[in-house]
Amino acid sequence: MPAPLLQIETDNALPPEADCVVIGGGIAGVSAAYWLARAGQKVVLLEKGRVGAEQSSRNWGWCRQQNRDARELPLSTRSLALWENIAADLGEDTGFRRCGLLYLSDNEAEIEGWATWGRFARGEGIDTRMLTAAEAAERGAATGKPWLGGVWSPSDGTADPARAVPVIARGIVRHGGHVIQSCAARGVELAGGRVCGVITERGTIRTPVVVVAGGAWAGSFMHRMGISFPQASVRSSILSIAPGAEGVPPALHTAAVSVTRRGDGGHTLAISGRANVDPTPAMLHHARQFLPMFARRWRALSPGGMQGWRAGFETRRHWAMDRPTPMERMRVLDPAPSARLVAETLARARRLLPALRDVPVQASWAGFIDSTPDGVPVIDADTGIPGLVLAAGLSGHGFGIGPGVGHLVADMVLGRKPITATAQYRLDRFRSSQWGKVAKF
Repeated sequence: MPAPLLQIETDNALPPEADCVVIGGGIAGVSAAYWLARAGQKVVLLEKGRVGAEQSSRNWGWCRQQNRDARELPLSTRSLALWENIAADLGEDTGFRRCGLLYLSDNEAEIEGWATWGRFARGEGIDTRMLTAAEAAERGAATGKPWLGGVWSPSDGTADPARAVPVIARGIVRHGGHVIQSCAARGVELAGGRVCGVITERGTIRTPVVVVAGGAWAGSFMHRMGISFPQASVRSSILSIAPGAEGVPPALHTAAVSVTRRGDGGHTLAISGRANVDPTPAMLHHARQFLPMFARRWRALSPGGMQGWRAGFETRRHWAMDRPTPMERMRVLDPAPSARLVAETLARARRLLPALRDVPVQASWAGFIDSTPDGVPVIDADTGIPGLVLAAGLSGHGFGIGPGVGHLVADMVLGRKPITATAQYRLDRFRSSQWGKVAKF
């Protein structure tokens, strides 16, 4: 079933022209359109289904600096402040709270890895605190067991996946932009090798700039334009339980299970890194580039089925612009969760946290998490086609950094000084081998 999501009403009329068109209504696309509209741009956001309906509402909701790859850490830090900035500007709650994130472990090697990261991060000004066994047991009192150690990151937090993206989408409209739902972008028009418009299922919008922020669909969309963007997805399954569990930390990670308090007082339960691999045409095509990542993470991945292939989001076919496309046949990616993984997650959570044992399950769902070969996003205006910007491949940790990704896109479009360095997010980095480049978090 779909994850819980705030439904909003938006425009139906397609504007004939815009300063910029953003394709994709997930956290990256909505944030990019929001910052562009806030800067005075005439921006149009196109979403083939409902804003936030795919992975942006199906994640844990974590907004973290803790254990980030060094390439993403500055963007993570800026994004935390931007979550607060957005809420202050809109006067509407996205669910963002700096509630702190708690990591607990009985594995000495894992704790040492956190300590190594912490020494680096503190040099970057990050507030990350190693916990002794006594401190870990105190903060993890809800588990009722001792711990070897842990980490507490007090300035990190969570936002509400059920409402954050729709709320920011309303902010686009408030700042004069347009949000068009149930309208798929079929392709980009060029004139003299430059972007001049977007072809949609309802007609064409004239524009000199297009941002492709299509999440798991971005790779096939770029392939349709003759640009190679290596992308592969795994199917993640999680569940939520009803309100009623008292004393559980708002955001807790252990090797067994991770637990996050939801906006309604319930909790999301997941096993970090566990997912099913559903083969797709794009995954097979880019398999060589993804070997380092799969070699590193194979213990957490299980064979899947044909859901990904049938969904068509990683197709290698070139669809026609005058007929329905794969995006129109599959408005929202809503794969079936793994019943086995959901049951295992629930059992682990109830063993770890006694307060959860009598709380009923609300729902379970799955989502396709798209990744790049090195686990770091692509945010790049130098795609080979002037006026075409790519912001995708957020690799399962894009919800928290979404506001920063969007701000960086707006910086590129507007030609202003970027909020962080950009070299690490370039598309052309995938021309070289990926061995030794996989993100370590």
